[in-house]
Amino acid sequence: MKVWTLSVSRIPVKFVVVDVGEAEGELIRHLAPRTVDAILRNLPIEGVASTWMEEVYFKAGLNMGAEKPKTRVNKGDVAYWPMGDAICIFYGESQPAGPVNVVGRVTKGLELFRAVEAGSVIRLEKP
Repeated sequence: MKVWTLSVSRIPVKFVVVDVGEAEGELIRHLAPRTVDAILRNLPIEGVASTWMEEVYFKAGLNMGAEKPKTRVNKGDVAYWPMGDAICIFYGESQPAGPVNVVGRVTKGLELFRAVEAGSVIRLEKP
């Protein structure tokens, strides 16, 4: 198991959607340090995608609480939704159903998430 040092503030990640494609992103530690650390400790995280408006989300298995919760996000944001224990990718203009811990952003391939259907297998991993 690889241990990440606290000096790393932007950690590259990859989203793999089986039979759809891949996108690149980064976790940004200062946005929600405890949540980012929990995600890193549990990589890879794989789940079944659900969709809501212009958002794709999947169970994370982290059981984290709120950390710097936001009710507004930007296109391309990656967040953890405590109420649903899910990783969320906001690929359009929609907003979260409830407060989320923003943990990073998609840096390449955001358009991929428009093609994700409910039931697709999605994985968050290190590149």
